[in-house]
Amino acid sequence: MPWLPRIHTLEQTRAWFEHVVLPHQHVTVAEADGQVLGFSAVDDGWLEQLYVTPAAQGQGVGQTLLRAALNEHPGGLHLHVFARNTRARALYERAGFVCVETSDGSTNEEHEPDCTYAYPPP
Repeated sequence: MPWLPRIHTLEQTRAWFEHVVLPHQHVTVAEADGQVLGFSAVDDGWLEQLYVTPAAQGQGVGQTLLRAALNEHPGGLHLHVFARNTRARALYERAGFVCVETSDGSTNEEHEPDCTYAYPPP
């Protein structure tokens, strides 16, 4: 997402992963031949992260991570996604997620309009 502003340094991002994501969220990593292709992180019914490396996009990695998250959380999931991230939105919609809310971005760090999705739909 080259259009997103960089608001954190690499060191800040590493510290966030070390102190927040890894100890407090359920993280699933997709890999092949020792290379990380992507990961997901779920916390309290929210899909907080789902990232796939650019080289692995379009190969089903995102679908696999999303399916694993749904299987591990049969009660359902919610997620936020930037409105401009049309590829991710299409992935979630193909999986049955429904957009339940939109925002102008005033409540996220990037100040980027976003959407809240839910599965199963309310």
